[in-house]
Order: sequence, then structure tokens, then C-alpha cells
Amino acid sequence: MRITIFKSLLLLFFLSLAFHILAQRVITPTDSLHLTGQVKKTIHYSLSDLDHFPKTNLPDQLIYNQKGEIKDTLTHLQGVPLKSILEKAEFAVDKLKQLNEFYFIFIASDDYKVVFSWNEIFNTAIGDQCYFITSLNGKTMTDIQDHILFISTGDRTTGRRVVRGLDRIEVKRVE
Repeated sequence: MRITIFKSLLLLFFLSLAFHILAQRVITPTDSLHLTGQVKKTIHYSLSDLDHFPKTNLPDQLIYNQKGEIKDTLTHLQGVPLKSILEKAEFAVDKLKQLNEFYFIFIASDDYKVVFSWNEIFNTAIGDQCYFITSLNGKTMTDIQDHILFISTGDRTTGRRVVRGLDRIEVKRVE
């Protein structure tokens, strides 16, 4: 009887462990970034292209989860400001006022999504605190586990808008 209970508990443990492992996000490293959607021309950036933009030294970043607990610490950071990438895009608008209707979906290789509005990026301090990380803990983008890493350093709960393995930014317009 005790052996049967022990086997049942052991089986339950391994099943829960397998479920936990399967529930983990699998992030495929990305080697290029695509800016698509409501732009006059789709733009593609390789890791090398991103590395050639002017970089900013950033302070160490504590990454908080949704509960406010520290999840990770990013140190020795350099990044390319988001605005320097977006300034290369020609948005598909007839009048500049229409940009108020635009938003950006940052999509990772595992389909994780984060959204910013055009005004949030270009009309608030948050837009000045969004970066593509080019150096982390002394490693370059090619050596960073997920390659293209995006972070909004001004967020209170920073982990919500950290995008690992960033694949593309879709530019959309509110309908």
C-alpha cells in the first residue's frame, strides 16, 4: 500500500514537473527586426544594422514582474533609442494629425506582444526611455541569449514590456 502511494506521489510530481517545463516560453533568438504595417515601405534591420546606430549607456535595470518582485537585473547596458529606429520610417498618412491614431505592436519570436501608442512614444517621456539593447553584461547582441532585446526603462513594472527575441514591430492604425 505504501509503495503504491509513493509511486502515485512520484508520478504526480513528474507530471507537474513536465507540465511546468512545457509551460515555459521558448524564445527563438532573432537576427533581424522588421518594421511593417502602416508604413510606406517595410524596413528590415539586421543585428549589424542595429549595431551601427548611435548607442546610449544605460544604468543597470531591475526587471520587476507583475507582482512587483525583482525578476532579473540587467547590467552594463548599451542601447539604441527606439525613436532613432522609428524616425527612419515613413508612416502611411495623408495628414500628420492622423498619427494620433497609430500604435505599435512589438512582437517576439514566441508571439509575446507589447503595445505602445504613437503619442506615448513621441509625446511622453516614456518614448525617450525605450531601447534596443546592443550590449548586456559585457555581451554584444550576437552573444545575448535572445539577440534582439527591447526594454522600456521608464515603466514601473519593467518586466511587462521587456521583449526578448523581438522579431517585428507592426505599425497599425485605430479603425
